[in-house]
Amino acid sequence: MEKVSVIIITKNEEKNIARCLESVRWADEIVIVDTFSTDRTVEICRRFTDKIFEENWLGYGPQKNLCAERASNRWVLNVDADEVISTECAEAIQKLFSSKPEFPLYRFPRKNFIADRWVRHAGWYPDLISRLYDRDRVSFSDSMVHERLIPNDNGGVINHPILHYSFAGMEDYIQRQNRYSSLYAEEKKRLGWKAHWTHLYLRPVWMFLKTYFIRQGFREGFLGIFLSLSMAFYTYLKYAKTRSIQ
Repeated sequence: MEKVSVIIITKNEEKNIARCLESVRWADEIVIVDTFSTDRTVEICRRFTDKIFEENWLGYGPQKNLCAERASNRWVLNVDADEVISTECAEAIQKLFSSKPEFPLYRFPRKNFIADRWVRHAGWYPDLISRLYDRDRVSFSDSMVHERLIPNDNGGVINHPILHYSFAGMEDYIQRQNRYSSLYAEEKKRLGWKAHWTHLYLRPVWMFLKTYFIRQGFREGFLGIFLSLSMAFYTYLKYAKTRSIQ
């Protein structure tokens, strides 16, 4: 039976990390790569694992690959510090390894929450994400943000959702968008990609229409309006920042 290593990257996650780690106690190994947290994150992590490494920030993709390299097992489950692996999800993963896995990676649906509200529409569910993988055959891209596993075209699905307590509220959501848009611009500059003026004006409009109407954000009421407008603004912001430094 294959063993599974859970990998988690952290920085100042004291509000989330205990809940996350409690949900993966069943794993054979938990590996943490922390980026010099200044709160109680590392102290809390020590209650669950002794495999804690402090490293400088490299970007989301490289940081997760570094964490996977510290793992002892071939199969890796990547979990974000603000996520929870439900009991049903954990049981499905363990059942998968009762025989030889068919695929090199597995995707999960994810329930995303703002505060305690599960967002069912606006493109927030099922939000399929690739998280369980054979690190001998699959690894993360070297992207600073919006990293993905590659190759990503031959995978199975485990139909038990990961719970993602992504944002404490609207203010937290906006702050995260500002940070991610800056990382996006830095990544595009590194790749030599240039934003055209049409990206600034046409794509935000399309993002609003897609989020609110096509992805049925309107079914979330006021929150749906907020999410659609904020996604449009995020789209504008990431291209505006890219143009400002290109």
